[in-house]
Amino acid sequence: MKLSKFGAAISAFLLSTTPLAAETLDNTSIIQLVEISLGEEAIVAKIDATAARFDVTTDQLIVLKNRGVPSSVIAAMIAKSNAPTVSDAASVSMDDPDPMVPHASGVYLMADWLAEPKMQYIDATTTNQTKTGGFLGYALTGGIASMSFKTVIPQPSARIATRQPRPTFYFYFDQANSSLSNRGGANFWMAGAVTSPAEFSLVRFKVKNDRREAKVGKINIGGAKAGVMAKDQIPFDYERLAPGVFRVTPNVELEPGEYGFLYSSQTGSGVGMAGVGAQTSRIFDFSITG
Repeated sequence: MKLSKFGAAISAFLLSTTPLAAETLDNTSIIQLVEISLGEEAIVAKIDATAARFDVTTDQLIVLKNRGVPSSVIAAMIAKSNAPTVSDAASVSMDDPDPMVPHASGVYLMADWLAEPKMQYIDATTTNQTKTGGFLGYALTGGIASMSFKTVIPQPSARIATRQPRPTFYFYFDQANSSLSNRGGANFWMAGAVTSPAEFSLVRFKVKNDRREAKVGKINIGGAKAGVMAKDQIPFDYERLAPGVFRVTPNVELEPGEYGFLYSSQTGSGVGMAGVGAQTSRIFDFSITG
């Protein structure tokens, strides 16, 4: 009897210390979380914190959208699927100051003012949050006055900052890793179609309490315009260093404030307000501290 009890105790101990099988998210589990009305932020946090194996082919993205999965969650799924693996991470750099060394796809600020210069990786902020401005004037004038559409990102300031008024940036697109390290890289960019800094707009954000805003369209009686207006774009030059690798510098000195490289893609269709407001923006933000 004593031996039996001892064996039972050992068995219980082994069971209690056996690790649970690691959870792996997939498309079905995300749809289930959406169906129980778990909030977008909670689902995105779950994606960030959990191993996943998502199918983000075009057909499956259409299925996800038809099942009610929000665009922000789909964007997080794409980003998770395209995150570098351990073997990929070992062969690319995140901070080497030499632009010809393979880097993970993305946008980097060259911190050449440091004692040991390095590149600082700028995390992308993906947002489909759009707010309107000037609606009252638009309504009272029957559309003669314009109503603007603004993309909104949280927090009053960016994580990456520099005191230099004309900082240098490096853009690494998906084909860069293939050309610099002789292998294919992961698809980091939205829809995998971005190949040049010319597809971005450099904008200055207006700080409003706990958020930053930038105009991405307007509508009036004369029609609707989507995208950053020419007068709101800050000009910049870029130089192609290798396939998928570009050095980018503003044409003018930037005053202290909040800025970002903005890439927008249409996420819906329609005319008027529906057509202008249906955008998802990917933003690489930074601060000029002066």
